[in-house]
Amino acid sequence: MENIYLAKKVKIIKIEEQSPTVKLFRLARPPAGGFSFNPGQFFLLGKVGYGEAPFGALSSPYEKDFIEFAVRATGTVTNFLHTLKEGDEVEIRGPFGNGFPLDFIENKDIVMVSGGSGIPPIAALTEYIVKNREKFKNVYLLYGAKTEEEILFKDRFEKWKKGGIKVMTTAGFVTDLIKDIDVDEQNAVCLMCGPGPMIDAIEKVIRPLGISDRRIFVSLERRMQCGVGKCQHCTTGNKYVCLDGPVFYYDQIDKNYD
Repeated sequence: MENIYLAKKVKIIKIEEQSPTVKLFRLARPPAGGFSFNPGQFFLLGKVGYGEAPFGALSSPYEKDFIEFAVRATGTVTNFLHTLKEGDEVEIRGPFGNGFPLDFIENKDIVMVSGGSGIPPIAALTEYIVKNREKFKNVYLLYGAKTEEEILFKDRFEKWKKGGIKVMTTAGFVTDLIKDIDVDEQNAVCLMCGPGPMIDAIEKVIRPLGISDRRIFVSLERRMQCGVGKCQHCTTGNKYVCLDGPVFYYDQIDKNYD
């Protein structure tokens, strides 16, 4: 049985600056294989002596040669990661938690919503949908950030659009984009990842579309250390983000994002 506490050492094969505070890290697949995940699951990245931090994979779940993460410099671990160069090694554990409900969302209108650096799990989900586009109806991606330069992965938008995704971005609130959405409220789902205040604003973002709470799935961002429900750093109400999430029905975590 694989030891979930034993990290794998992997090589950084690409680093790309996405914004003044965010870098993309592409990691090579370890010799023993690995990196299979569902969009929405998370990994723990770091190094002995510096600690670990959780990150949702942003690359396609079909990619076998590498995996990608976006790292925003906000603390000890992430600032350390920002000092690394291509060719350096990092340690990785995972995947942990659940992912987005891929079977449930088939044959439905899809509204994906993200803000700021919360885009990685949604990016991985977008890659999955593009690969399986015939399984879905109308698909929208609403993505907002504080400023234009903080909108990440702009170079991927054209590919996603060609893949049948209606990509809409704003340097402001995603609520501004709702007027351009047209879905069947009886056969639509919403999938979200972003900062707590954005998720709490769901009354303005999603309620006008008529999508019920049990068709709204939220990927929570939390400080997680063990990834397996032991350290209790990631509790939200009576839920563990690492075990019960990070993807929840909206009514499971309503008002519990902090």
